[in-house]
Amino acid sequence: MAERPAPSAQVNRYTQAALADNTYRSYKADLAHFRAHGGAIPTTAVQLAEYLASFADTLAVATLQHRVIAIHRAHLEAGYPSPAMDSLVKRTMQGIRRTKGTAQRRVRALVKDDIIELVLTAEKQKPMKAARDAALILVGFAGAFRRSELVSIRQEDITVFDHGVEIHIRRTKTQQEKGHTVFIPCAKSSRCPVKALEKWLALGGVEQGPVFRPINRHDQITSGKALTPQSVALVLKGVTSHAKSAEAAKSVAGHSLRSGYCTEAASVGVATHVIMEQTGHRSSATLAKYIRPLIRQKTPSLF
Repeated sequence: MAERPAPSAQVNRYTQAALADNTYRSYKADLAHFRAHGGAIPTTAVQLAEYLASFADTLAVATLQHRVIAIHRAHLEAGYPSPAMDSLVKRTMQGIRRTKGTAQRRVRALVKDDIIELVLTAEKQKPMKAARDAALILVGFAGAFRRSELVSIRQEDITVFDHGVEIHIRRTKTQQEKGHTVFIPCAKSSRCPVKALEKWLALGGVEQGPVFRPINRHDQITSGKALTPQSVALVLKGVTSHAKSAEAAKSVAGHSLRSGYCTEAASVGVATHVIMEQTGHRSSATLAKYIRPLIRQKTPSLF
């Protein structure tokens, strides 16, 4: 099969823009690992199956599936037939899934009581970090944001109203082009996400650009760049470790805030379609994966 001409730099720029930055970087990393272990584009179905089998004992099933997708896309973009569609590769992945299982680790859902406890603990830190972490936790929970969405919030995309704030996320996992807008109402309690956000913006002097930024051990903002998505998990784990225990922190991740909102909202009887409007989920089946069993008396509101 004759190779087709390579696309121009301009075409490459737009095709890359079709993917979320994190997705593009992860595909690039997948291909780098494949090549580092003898793989090439194009490759054969046998070579791909051997690659998958060689890492079945050391990599998660979800990671291997992601690698297959990355290799599949790379072949199609280069004009080659994809070996991922071959029956040998499909059977190999089926065998790995059956042998290793595909159960995902379910992170702890941080619900209202957890959030209050974490914020109280976060507020015991140095002033700047206390304000940032409290705002990050409360806004992340109230907005049901993914960790990548939370760190992508920019000051200029926040609209203030008398009864709350509207936050526009320019690009989300499911809304790559038009983004998603979330409204966070003011709360009567002392742990109001809107007041926490206002306090952080004022104390940090954040007048434009990324809202949540790195802070060093001297309690100083180190740059105008945003926190990384991984930093959200580190903040939550750190605060949880101090508020509860190091063992409890192991089950907490960046998705714990989003899952916590879904769980809390469902427990107080918020309609599924209303929860989906806030979270941006496109199907109730996907939303259901975020809701954890919660046995306690219903709470009047999320705050």
